[in-house]
Amino acid sequence: MADDNVALGRRWFEEVWNQKKRESVTELLAADCVMHGISETGGDVRGHEGFLALHAKLLTAFPDMRITLDDCFGSGDKIVVRWTATMRHTGSGLGIEATGAEIKLRGMGIARIAGSKVQETWDNWDRMAMFEQIEAAAKAKSAGV
Repeated sequence: MADDNVALGRRWFEEVWNQKKRESVTELLAADCVMHGISETGGDVRGHEGFLALHAKLLTAFPDMRITLDDCFGSGDKIVVRWTATMRHTGSGLGIEATGAEIKLRGMGIARIAGSKVQETWDNWDRMAMFEQIEAAAKAKSAGV
């Protein structure tokens, strides 16, 4: 069971984030899933619509987002992932004018899986680093650097 859950976790990152397949969300995520701490403000996201709204916002800001899984392992009904994301801030999906900043983030998460779907997650990623990298690029851009 843990191996199947790890495979599902790997598939999630590859299809949903790297291949940007919105249709994989409804296939892999439970309709009533709660994703704790995933939003850009650190809040919870609920269900398909909540996640798809966040997904669209982030991919509008960072259309070239690429996530590499540094670790992914599981036990029982849970998996743990550690990841690195690289992207360029070329859109205004976060309500911030595109800066062209190259962004590198790291994060970790735990997901509970049942019935071959993600039921609940606990996510921790470095939002401050993302906004600091965007702000630094904006300041350099306005200074003509």
